[in-house]
This record gives sequence, C-alpha cells and structure tokens, in this order.
Amino acid sequence: MVSTGNTLLSKRSVGSSNLSVPAMELNEYQQLAKKTAIYPKDQAISYTILGLASEAGEVAGKYKKILRDKDSQLTEKDIQELKKELGDILWYIASLSSELGVTLEDVASTNISKLLDRQRRNKIKGNGDER
Repeated sequence: MVSTGNTLLSKRSVGSSNLSVPAMELNEYQQLAKKTAIYPKDQAISYTILGLASEAGEVAGKYKKILRDKDSQLTEKDIQELKKELGDILWYIASLSSELGVTLEDVASTNISKLLDRQRRNKIKGNGDER
C-alpha cells in the first residue's frame, strides 16, 4: 500500500501489466464501472440481468471442471481465474444497480441488514426471502 495524501494505492496486477489502482468503496467502483458500460440503453435492465446470469454461469462452469478434472482441488491459477469472473459479476451487479437507480452500498447494506436480522432471529437456514 502506498499513501498519497488521503488516498491509499495498492499495486495490483491488471491483465499482464502492473497498475496502481486506488483502493475504493463500492459506490466508487459503481461509478467507474458505469464509465465502461456499452450496451443498448433501451434494453439496459434486460441486458445487465442476462449478463449477470451469463457470468455466474461461467463461474459455475469453471468450478464444475475443477470438480471433474482436479478432484475439487483449487490451484492458485484457478483462484485467479475465478476472481476474474467474480469481477465480471461485480461489474454486472454494479451496472444493474445503476440502471435501477440504487447504489452498490445500498444493496450491500440492505443485504447485510437482512442477514443480520435473520441471524438474530435464528432464521439463517431455510428458504425464502421473508423468513
């Protein structure tokens, strides 16, 4: 980590090059992701939902092959590949959230509040959103 005033930078490998990427909050990520969005705006919600499902399927597919071909043993390379796919999922969640007019921090806060409430009521296990 490198301190530059009020901003912390961490060296992270991006693709085949090393770039200094600022540590960021969820809403900052959402705003940066929005700048890279290229999709038909009249189909934005459908496009981002389908993209999210597609990327989640890629994670599942990669892991299925690890189960089949590697006896469920994750290598560092596997973890890095899954991390890239998780980043794609995060991009689609950020984009969908933007299209719905909500922030990622609001999504995260709402989710953790729901989970903590379930935990408090001893309802973490089970089915359904309203348990």
